[in-house]
Amino acid sequence: QVQLVESGGGLVQPGGSLRLSCAASGNIFSINAMGWYRQAPGKQRELVATITSGGNTSYRSSVKGRFTISRDNAKNTVYLQMNSLKAEDTAVYYCYGVIRDSGSNYYRNYWGQGTQVTVSS
Repeated sequence: QVQLVESGGGLVQPGGSLRLSCAASGNIFSINAMGWYRQAPGKQRELVATITSGGNTSYRSSVKGRFTISRDNAKNTVYLQMNSLKAEDTAVYYCYGVIRDSGSNYYRNYWGQGTQVTVSS
């Protein structure tokens, strides 16, 4: 069984910063890409940022220059540093990992439970 557990969400004022963390645990054989999605009320879930096992990153245009994704492969953990936060960043943030668990021959997507980020004065 593989689990992803997120932490670090909360309430922050516009212009502020937050750092999200997501740790994968369980019977993990290998992790490929990891990343973050978000979903605002009444909107579809959207991809925010991804990072490959080799450290290559990509971002949606609206967060480029403000958000930074990173990972610690030794800890099976992915991070999202969010700076210069705006009200439109308010959403539930979900981490995901493309993971091959022990005893399996293929990779599949695993998801965290979500963490609320609210940007408001």
